Amino acid sequence: MAAFIKQQKEATPLFSFAGHMGEGFAIDWSPTVPGRLVSGDCKKNIHVWEPREGGTSWQIDQRPFSSHSKSVEDLQWSPTEATVFASCSVDKSVRVWDIRAPPNSMLSANEAHSSDVNVISWNRSEPFILSGGDDGLLKVWDLRQFKTGRPVANFKQHSAPITSVEWSPVDSSVFAASGADDVVSQWDLSVESSDVGAKVEGLKDLPPQLLFLHQGQSEIKEIHWHPQLPGVMISTALSGFNVFRTISV
Repeated sequence: MAAFIKQQKEATPLFSFAGHMGEGFAIDWSPTVPGRLVSGDCKKNIHVWEPREGGTSWQIDQRPFSSHSKSVEDLQWSPTEATVFASCSVDKSVRVWDIRAPPNSMLSANEAHSSDVNVISWNRSEPFILSGGDDGLLKVWDLRQFKTGRPVANFKQHSAPITSVEWSPVDSSVFAASGADDVVSQWDLSVESSDVGAKVEGLKDLPPQLLFLHQGQSEIKEIHWHPQLPGVMISTALSGFNVFRTISV
């Protein structure tokens, strides 16, 4: 990259694909198959990229996964199943696909949220998918019960659309979320109501699974856990980057 800056040249892409019919925001590299990629667009189409030998080009099936009726907002590969990925959409659904199946054969929670589903995160060690929507809700889906269309957990703490969600890489019960209400929240599903003891006056309406609220930024767009340092998070916002760690995680 330094060479391009020095010569004032633009970096040319290693490979490009012109098959998407509109802009898109959803993309994810496979964690199990090097070079495998999935991408989605605002015209509801999803394409899987298969790397060719040599690693400098990809084969993309021209027939997309297209059963969503509106824009695809986020995509996540399964951390354990090489051929399985999940998607969420403005059409309010969360769907799970297997690339070995016909393109429009999938599992679907059709009314996963009451409005746009913005973001999803796939738990690394448990069969859980986390979703966040424009309704401000955070929902946890158990893939063993996915066909029921009912989440196993449902949290309404944010007062505006959810902008980012991510499971902790080291604790399968912990996740974090950010919202357009300028708040980052941290949660622990393993906490039960009885674990908390007497509720402090004024905090009695807070769910016991809520660990921490981080504030002070404006227009938070994305959050990530540090992959090596347990409990460390970074959040990116209009007002800048925050790196922080709480005593809760």
